[in-house]
Amino acid sequence: MATHIEDDKIPARHKILAAAGTLFTTTGYASTTIKAIAGEAGVAVQTVYFVFGNKRSVLAALLDTSIAGDDEPIPTLARPWVAEAIAEPDPLSQLRIQVHGARLILDRAAPVLLAVRAAAGADPEVAQLWATTCEQTETGLRHLATVLAEKLDRVDVDRIVDVGLALLSPETHTLLIDERGWSPEDYERWVVDALAAAAGLDV
Repeated sequence: MATHIEDDKIPARHKILAAAGTLFTTTGYASTTIKAIAGEAGVAVQTVYFVFGNKRSVLAALLDTSIAGDDEPIPTLARPWVAEAIAEPDPLSQLRIQVHGARLILDRAAPVLLAVRAAAGADPEVAQLWATTCEQTETGLRHLATVLAEKLDRVDVDRIVDVGLALLSPETHTLLIDERGWSPEDYERWVVDALAAAAGLDV
């Protein structure tokens, strides 16, 4: 009974997002109905519509909260870990800070990102959501790579961005950690080493 009482205190929005996260990443976005989300969340179907309006909005909110780690409307580039990376005078230390922050995002969001990518081919609105997410990811990497370049000589910003996009992707994260059994820390160190090599830094 105590657990039930605690569950009742969880806001409907959080219940719905948790339920959607389970369903979207297991049965897939297309196969998941609002009714199924409501059932998994233990709320009325109309509650889902009232809080989010439609299934695409549920997916967008789930993606936002998974990437951010909270419900605060703060862009990634305005997060404290990004400011810490930018303020760090040592280039290698900057890379370590930014890769750690990016890895924590992927720890939370990789399954949701893959669900969005999988659904994008059949749903134009989800395709736009995926395109926007990819653009934002590249913008963040390019901003940090440009800051890194200002601390070094002869840095190819485009190459660092390309390497970052390849290594800090949900596909690579999932392959190495979930499928090949790497620890998150091993994965993080590998990404740092690869980006450092791309920037001409000695690790």
